[in-house]
Amino acid sequence: MIEKINHNNQELALILRASYRDEGISFFTPDEFSQQLAYMNRPLGYVIPPHVHNPVVREVLFTREVLFIKSGKVRIDFYDDDQSYLESRILEQGDVVFLASGGHGFEMLEATEIIEVKQGPYAGDADKTRFEPVSIQQLIIKD
Repeated sequence: MIEKINHNNQELALILRASYRDEGISFFTPDEFSQQLAYMNRPLGYVIPPHVHNPVVREVLFTREVLFIKSGKVRIDFYDDDQSYLESRILEQGDVVFLASGGHGFEMLEATEIIEVKQGPYAGDADKTRFEPVSIQQLIIKD
Protein backbone atom coordinates (compact mmCIF):
# COMPACT_ATOMS: atom_id res chain seq x y z
CA MET A 1 0.00 0.00 0.00
CA ILE A 2 1.19 3.51 -0.84
CA GLU A 3 -0.15 6.63 0.85
CA LYS A 4 0.54 10.13 -0.40
CA ILE A 5 0.25 13.00 2.05
CA ASN A 6 -0.64 16.19 0.13
CA HIS A 7 -1.58 19.70 1.15
CA ASN A 8 -2.52 22.51 -1.26
CA ASN A 9 -1.17 20.56 -4.25
CA GLN A 10 2.17 20.05 -2.48
CA GLU A 11 3.43 16.53 -1.82
CA LEU A 12 4.55 16.41 1.82
CA ALA A 13 5.28 12.70 2.15
CA LEU A 14 4.87 9.27 0.70
CA ILE A 15 4.42 6.23 2.93
CA LEU A 16 5.33 2.81 1.60
CA ARG A 17 3.80 0.22 3.92
CA ALA A 18 5.62 -2.99 4.77
CA SER A 19 2.77 -4.92 3.12
CA TYR A 20 3.37 -3.31 -0.31
CA ARG A 21 4.10 -5.80 -3.10
CA ASP A 22 4.48 -5.36 -6.86
CA GLU A 23 6.41 -6.88 -9.76
CA GLY A 24 9.44 -5.28 -11.41
CA ILE A 25 10.49 -1.78 -10.43
CA SER A 26 8.31 1.17 -9.45
CA PHE A 27 9.54 4.72 -8.84
CA PHE A 28 7.24 6.73 -6.57
CA THR A 29 8.88 10.15 -6.80
CA PRO A 30 8.88 12.60 -9.72
CA ASP A 31 12.09 12.86 -11.74
CA GLU A 32 12.66 16.43 -10.55
CA PHE A 33 12.92 15.44 -6.85
CA SER A 34 16.50 15.67 -5.56
CA GLN A 35 16.08 12.25 -3.97
CA GLN A 36 14.29 9.27 -5.48
CA LEU A 37 12.35 6.40 -3.91
CA ALA A 38 11.69 3.14 -5.72
CA TYR A 39 10.63 -0.43 -4.96
CA MET A 40 12.15 -3.44 -6.70
CA ASN A 41 10.91 -7.02 -6.79
CA ARG A 42 13.11 -9.18 -8.97
CA PRO A 43 13.04 -12.95 -9.52
CA LEU A 44 15.83 -15.37 -8.68
CA GLY A 45 18.67 -15.00 -11.18
CA TYR A 46 17.72 -11.51 -12.33
CA VAL A 47 20.86 -9.50 -13.03
CA ILE A 48 21.42 -5.78 -12.61
CA PRO A 49 24.55 -5.14 -14.70
CA PRO A 50 27.51 -3.62 -12.87
CA HIS A 51 27.66 0.14 -13.26
CA VAL A 52 29.12 3.36 -11.91
CA HIS A 53 27.31 6.65 -11.55
CA ASN A 54 28.58 9.55 -13.60
CA PRO A 55 29.35 12.91 -12.01
CA VAL A 56 26.32 15.16 -12.52
CA VAL A 57 26.02 18.65 -11.09
CA ARG A 58 22.79 18.97 -9.12
CA GLU A 59 21.35 21.79 -7.07
CA VAL A 60 19.63 20.79 -3.83
CA LEU A 61 17.54 23.47 -2.12
CA PHE A 62 15.61 21.45 0.47
CA THR A 63 16.49 18.42 2.53
CA ARG A 64 14.42 15.39 1.64
CA GLU A 65 14.74 12.33 3.83
CA VAL A 66 13.73 8.70 3.87
CA LEU A 67 13.06 6.86 7.13
CA PHE A 68 12.98 3.07 7.38
CA ILE A 69 11.21 1.80 10.50
CA LYS A 70 13.44 -1.13 11.47
CA SER A 71 11.45 -1.98 14.59
CA GLY A 72 8.85 -0.43 16.87
CA LYS A 73 6.03 2.02 16.32
CA VAL A 74 6.13 5.78 15.78
CA ARG A 75 3.60 8.55 15.15
CA ILE A 76 4.57 11.07 12.52
CA ASP A 77 2.88 14.47 12.59
CA PHE A 78 2.74 16.47 9.36
CA TYR A 79 2.85 20.28 9.19
CA ASP A 80 2.66 22.73 6.30
CA ASP A 81 5.45 25.20 5.48
CA ASP A 82 3.87 27.70 7.90
CA GLN A 83 4.28 25.20 10.77
CA SER A 84 0.52 24.56 11.01
CA TYR A 85 -0.41 21.00 12.00
CA LEU A 86 -2.24 18.98 9.33
CA GLU A 87 -2.54 15.29 10.29
CA SER A 88 -0.70 12.25 11.64
CA ARG A 89 0.06 8.66 10.65
CA ILE A 90 1.31 5.65 12.59
CA LEU A 91 4.34 3.84 11.15
CA GLU A 92 5.36 0.34 12.17
CA GLN A 93 8.18 -2.11 11.52
CA GLY A 94 8.97 -2.36 7.82
CA ASP A 95 7.21 0.87 6.83
CA VAL A 96 9.14 3.51 4.86
CA VAL A 97 8.34 7.22 4.69
CA PHE A 98 9.73 9.65 2.12
CA LEU A 99 9.57 13.20 3.52
CA ALA A 100 9.41 15.56 0.55
CA SER A 101 8.35 18.94 1.94
CA GLY A 102 6.57 20.75 4.75
CA GLY A 103 7.33 20.01 8.38
CA HIS A 104 7.23 16.87 10.46
CA GLY A 105 7.64 15.68 14.02
CA PHE A 106 7.72 12.27 15.67
CA GLU A 107 6.71 10.55 18.88
CA MET A 108 7.89 7.02 19.60
CA LEU A 109 4.89 4.90 20.63
CA GLU A 110 7.20 1.96 21.35
CA ALA A 111 10.96 1.62 21.54
CA THR A 112 11.80 2.23 17.89
CA GLU A 113 14.77 1.77 15.57
CA ILE A 114 14.85 4.06 12.54
CA ILE A 115 17.28 4.19 9.65
CA GLU A 116 17.45 7.65 8.06
CA VAL A 117 18.81 8.59 4.65
CA LYS A 118 19.01 12.23 3.52
CA GLN A 119 21.13 14.61 1.47
CA GLY A 120 24.40 15.89 2.76
CA PRO A 121 26.52 17.55 3.61
CA TYR A 122 24.80 18.35 6.92
CA ALA A 123 24.44 22.12 7.40
CA GLY A 124 24.18 22.10 11.21
CA ASP A 125 21.73 24.61 12.70
CA ALA A 126 21.10 26.09 9.23
CA ASP A 127 19.61 22.75 8.15
CA LYS A 128 16.29 23.08 10.02
CA THR A 129 13.96 25.34 11.99
CA ARG A 130 12.49 23.77 15.12
CA PHE A 131 9.03 24.74 16.41
CA GLU A 132 6.48 23.67 19.04
CA PRO A 133 4.61 20.40 18.36
CA VAL A 134 0.86 20.07 18.18
CA SER A 135 -0.87 19.14 21.45
CA ILE A 136 -2.13 15.60 21.91
CA GLN A 137 -5.72 16.90 21.96
CA GLN A 138 -5.36 18.31 18.43
CA LEU A 139 -4.09 15.13 16.78
CA ILE A 140 -5.86 13.83 13.67
CA ILE A 141 -4.56 10.29 13.14
CA LYS A 142 -5.56 8.76 9.81
CA ASP A 143 -5.32 5.04 8.99
